Amino acid sequence: MTERLDALLHEAAARRPQDVAVSCGEERLDYAGLEGRATALAAALRRAGAGPGERVALALDKSVDAVVAVFGALGSGAAWLPLDPQGPVERARRIVADCAPRVLVAASPGAPRLQALLAAPTPIRSVVVPGGDGDVGGGGASSLGDTSRDGASLAYVLGTSGSTGRPKGVAVSHRAALAFVEWAAAAFELSRSDVVAWQAPLQFDLSVFDLFATVRAGARICVAPPGTSAFPASLAELLERERVTTCYATPSALMRLSRHGDLGRRDLSALRQVLFAGEPFPAPRLRELMQQLPRARFHNLYGPTETNVCTWHPLEGPPAGDAPLPIGRPCAGDDVEVLGEDGTPVPPGAIGELAVGGPTLMDGYWNDAAATRQVLRRDRSGTLRCFTGDLGRCRPDGVLEFHGRRDAMIKTRGWRVEPGEIEAALHEHPAVEEALVVPVADEELGHRIHAAVVVGAGRAVDEPELQRFCAERLPACMRPETIAVLRGPLPRTPSGKLDRQAIAAGLGRGA
Repeated sequence: MTERLDALLHEAAARRPQDVAVSCGEERLDYAGLEGRATALAAALRRAGAGPGERVALALDKSVDAVVAVFGALGSGAAWLPLDPQGPVERARRIVADCAPRVLVAASPGAPRLQALLAAPTPIRSVVVPGGDGDVGGGGASSLGDTSRDGASLAYVLGTSGSTGRPKGVAVSHRAALAFVEWAAAAFELSRSDVVAWQAPLQFDLSVFDLFATVRAGARICVAPPGTSAFPASLAELLERERVTTCYATPSALMRLSRHGDLGRRDLSALRQVLFAGEPFPAPRLRELMQQLPRARFHNLYGPTETNVCTWHPLEGPPAGDAPLPIGRPCAGDDVEVLGEDGTPVPPGAIGELAVGGPTLMDGYWNDAAATRQVLRRDRSGTLRCFTGDLGRCRPDGVLEFHGRRDAMIKTRGWRVEPGEIEAALHEHPAVEEALVVPVADEELGHRIHAAVVVGAGRAVDEPELQRFCAERLPACMRPETIAVLRGPLPRTPSGKLDRQAIAAGLGRGA
C-alpha cells in the first residue's frame, strides 16, 4: 500500500506515461516527463544537502516547475516548505529561521526578493533551479545515506497566522496527507479524464487536493497562473478553454467569478463539480452561481489546515433559504465531536467546540511544542483530537453546522488570520504605542481587516507609512485595508477593557 505522496506520481507514470500530467498555457508535461524531471531535481536536491529529516523551501509561483519542485522535494526524502515568492521578505525570513531549510528551490536566483532573503543570516546553503544545472548557491553536497522512508515522515510544513506575532508551521506527515488525498479522490470520483484547476498558492492547503488528488487519479493539473483567480474574466476563460472538470476555490473567488466572469456567454459544460472551502458561502450568492452553472455539482468542504478537510456537505440543489450552509458529515475515517469546555460531548443541538480525531491530523506545529499542546489534546475518552477553535453544533439528523469562533481569529478571503500577528507587526514601528485590529463583516470576503493605532507623544507617522511598513512584514491577505492613526487613547469600556465594538463601528464607517 502506498505510504508516501511521491509514490502517487510513480504509480501514475507507470500506468499512463503519455497522459498529460500538468499544463500551463501552451506548456504540457506528460506523466513520464513529470516523473523524469522530478527525479532529476530530487537528485540535485540531495547533492545540495536535502534528504530525510530536512525541509526544502520552495519560492515558486504556480507553474509546471512548481509541480516538479514539490515532487522533487518529496523524492529527495525531505518535506516541502512553501514560501510566498511575492510576499514580504521579513515574513519569509521568519519562516526560514523557524524551519531551518538548508536548500531552497527558486525560478530565478537573481530575483531581488530572493537576494534580500539570502542577504540576512540564514540556514539556507544552496539554491537549486528546476530544470537547471543543480546547485547555484553555496554549500556542499551530501550523500543520500539511508533512503528508507515511510508514511510517518514529514511531507510538508505550511505557515499559518500566529497569535504571538510569528507564523506557525503546520507539520503534516505523508500518512496524514494521503488519508485526505485517498478520500478526496474517491469522494469526488476523479479519473484520468478529469482536468483539475490549480488555483490556490502552495502556501494554502487547498493545493494539496489540486496536486495530489489529481495525480492519484492520473488526471491533469491545469495551472491557473498567478493573478488568474484575482481576475474573474481570466479565470472563466481558463475554465472554458481547458475544459476544466473540477474547480476547488474559496467562496470569495467564486463570488467574484459569478459577478464578474461573464459566465452566461461561456461554454462551461465540462465543469462537473465545484468544491469550496475556507469560509462560509452566503446562500444568496451561492444560489446565483449554481443557477449560472446548472450542470455542476457543488460541495461545501470544511476543515482547518491542521486537519485538512474533515467534513463535507454535497448540495442536492440551490439552498432554499438564506440560512448558513451546514458543513455536513465527517469524511471517511475522521471523527468530529462537539465538545464543551470540560472536553465532553455537549447535548444534541447545543453549541460547542469542533474537535477532530482521525488519520488526517497534523503532527503538530513545527518547533512549537507549547502551541501544539494547546491544539492537539486527548479528550475525556482518551482520543487524540485537534481542538479547532471553531464552534458548531450537531443537528438531530447528524449534520454539523458551523457557528463561528471561540477566539478572535478572522476569516478573510479564505485565509485564517490571527489579529495578534497584525498587531505585533504594527507594534514593531517605533512610533506606535498601541495597536488594535478589528474585522468588519463583508459578504463577499468574509471580513475586511481594519486597524487603529495610537502614536506616541512627539512621534509623527501617517497611514501610508504604516501601510508600507505592514507590506514589508505581512502577506497581502493580512494587511489592514485602513489604519486609523490616533493621538489619544483607544476607547475603553467602564471596566477598562478596550471597547472593540465601538472601535469596530468607527473603523467600519471610516472604510
